[in-house]
Amino acid sequence: MTSVQDMPQVHSCSATSCSYNDSSTCHAGAITIGGDHAHCGTFVEISFRAGTDRTGLVGACHRSDCRFNDKLECTAPSVDVGAGTDVADCLTYEAR
Repeated sequence: MTSVQDMPQVHSCSATSCSYNDSSTCHAGAITIGGDHAHCGTFVEISFRAGTDRTGLVGACHRSDCRFNDKLECTAPSVDVGAGTDVADCLTYEAR
């Protein structure tokens, strides 16, 4: 199991409507990537900003076909989140 220190950081996030986004920086405790196109499952649009005292990490990846996925954990050095198929997709995703 990966420790928090080993979890990759969210390098950038251009999904500015997400409540965890502040100045193109993710502030979620840990995001989950999944779905049928590497969607950020933590993306949420609500009326306030959250978690601005920390930098977002990648907690889990449900895309077993990603080359960075090792037993549902992301091994990329960092990830970028932004517009792909949806407004908040993992742009670091690479098929095996």
